[in-house]
Amino acid sequence: MSCDLDRRRFLQQAGAVAAGVALVQQSSPAVWGALRKEPMFKISLAEWSLHKSLQAGKLDNLDFAKTADGFGIHGIEYVNSFFKDKAKDTDYLTDLKGRAENLGVQSLLIMIDGEGNLGDPDEAERTKAIENHHRWVEAAKFLGCHSIRVNARSSGSYDEQIALAADGLRRLSEFAKPYDINVIVENHGGLSSNGAWLSAVMEKVDLENCGTLPDFGNFHLGDGKEYDRYQGVEELMPYAKAVSAKSHDFDAEGNEIHTDYFRMMKIVVDAGYHGWVGIEYEGSELSEPDGIVATKKLLERVRDELA
Repeated sequence: MSCDLDRRRFLQQAGAVAAGVALVQQSSPAVWGALRKEPMFKISLAEWSLHKSLQAGKLDNLDFAKTADGFGIHGIEYVNSFFKDKAKDTDYLTDLKGRAENLGVQSLLIMIDGEGNLGDPDEAERTKAIENHHRWVEAAKFLGCHSIRVNARSSGSYDEQIALAADGLRRLSEFAKPYDINVIVENHGGLSSNGAWLSAVMEKVDLENCGTLPDFGNFHLGDGKEYDRYQGVEELMPYAKAVSAKSHDFDAEGNEIHTDYFRMMKIVVDAGYHGWVGIEYEGSELSEPDGIVATKKLLERVRDELA
């Protein structure tokens, strides 16, 4: 009798545990992540946060990893304009990669600008833009990145621009696939800052290695018009492979005055995203180092409270 009773109790307890695990797995990603004792998200640094120092020659691109490490940040996002002529310079890239690896800093992505419009209505120009990005795919692979960030600029009607941007992105993503590199699009002005439009582009491309990089602040449609940033991020998160925490100004309590970071980061984690969130400070009231520190503290506070 006692053996049968013990067996029944064991089975009941095992069933309860299994049901509990299943319930947690089906609950919010934040809860599941917290129970795994992993950070809800990791904090990286976008090189554009230091663009004034870089442009003034006060900081060298080769020292970006060292600078990030000084802030206690161990994931970095390069900007191609700070080593524009080095995409095929193996010696330079080896040095850049080695410096990051020696510090335990992970190279995550390269933000690409100035290489042509991937949605150009002129097919020859569109093809040229695609080919201009090839070397950055190769450089990203060499550095150990997971993605290149691109723009989806085009012209024409709403629907025409969907088709054109999708064509350029699909062709570039197909090139990047053997390199295991993602092609991710940032909301970066014009129709790309319309979350519904960029989501439609992603649906039309329909490739696993083509996604988005939602930026908290780049929802400028032109002519003084703004797309709702919270709606936009929510629309782009299903395709997100990186997130950009744009910041400008802070109040006395350390909150960013243009973006409710608690509301925004809840949208991010509720979408199931637990990857890197890149600090991109663009303010002028605080210095670049102080702005980076303020954004990092805010993200850490949000992470603790959401957990």
